[in-house]
Amino acid sequence: MNKEELLELFIKHHALQTGHFLLTSGLHSDRYLQCAQILQYPPIAAKLCEQLITKIALPIDLVVGPAMGGITLSYEMARQLKTASLFTEREKGTMTLRRGFTISPNTQVLVVEDVITTGGSVLETIKVVEKYQGIVKGVAVLVDRSNGQVDLGYPLYSLLSLEVQSYTPKTCPLCQKGIPLVKPGSRLEG
Repeated sequence: MNKEELLELFIKHHALQTGHFLLTSGLHSDRYLQCAQILQYPPIAAKLCEQLITKIALPIDLVVGPAMGGITLSYEMARQLKTASLFTEREKGTMTLRRGFTISPNTQVLVVEDVITTGGSVLETIKVVEKYQGIVKGVAVLVDRSNGQVDLGYPLYSLLSLEVQSYTPKTCPLCQKGIPLVKPGSRLEG
């Protein structure tokens, strides 16, 4: 699929939304990507991951994604790569491996995420992999909202790269217009 076909697919399945959104990073935006809307369909998730994998020519022993957005993607990428899948999650505000998960030293790891803007959750996941002495080979994402501007310190492979304007709360024109702010992300308060 080309970029236009991917955009149509994301819009059709309500994964690309318009409005006034509070992103996980704390920034505001007029567009929001809720990849769970498209990943809920296994045949579509498989097709997207298959296309993303064609961009990656790396030896991979393990796929790791941050909860929540990276869980389904990690599983499907690992299934297609015929390897294992783990996910990181926050415990008392710190990204970690739980549920008895571990990473053996020198394991070649692909870190995956559904959407990145600043790359914060991916960077936290990379730190977890490095803590276990895993070797990060690259990062794969469905959508790069930074349009290639984010630097994660590793090769970045994206299925779709978009330039989506983000604003600090103080400079947000949507706030200035009084448009209600919606927080659709996966991080819950408390």
